[in-house]
Amino acid sequence: MNHNHQQSSDGRHDDDAALTDFLASLMDYTPTIPDELVEHYLAKSGFQCPDVRLIRLVAVATQKFVSEVANDALVQCKARQAAVVKDKREKQQKDKRLILTMEDLSKALREHGVNVKHQEYFADSPSTGMDPASRDE
Repeated sequence: MNHNHQQSSDGRHDDDAALTDFLASLMDYTPTIPDELVEHYLAKSGFQCPDVRLIRLVAVATQKFVSEVANDALVQCKARQAAVVKDKREKQQKDKRLILTMEDLSKALREHGVNVKHQEYFADSPSTGMDPASRDE
């Protein structure tokens, strides 16, 4: 039984060492989200920490969240535009650009537990800003 306890203790030691190494590596990492921005929003929420490693850990987690939401929004956008192409098979789609809408972003955020309420704007149409000759209206 003591042997099992020693294994879990060694496993915990390995986890602690890996965490220590990871936190040390954050000192050499320059995150996409600046430390000052992270510190500002942490302070705004009532959290202050002088440890730069923790600030960078929050920055890395935020960067990962934003990346996942952006990727999910891209998937939503592609699915929406594929459905439009199916509906209009007889028309050849000349423009292969992906147009990300607030609806795509809202769906992606909802999958991550963030509900977004926004005003409907005139420019919410995917064809807004396009050359009138290229619109499919």
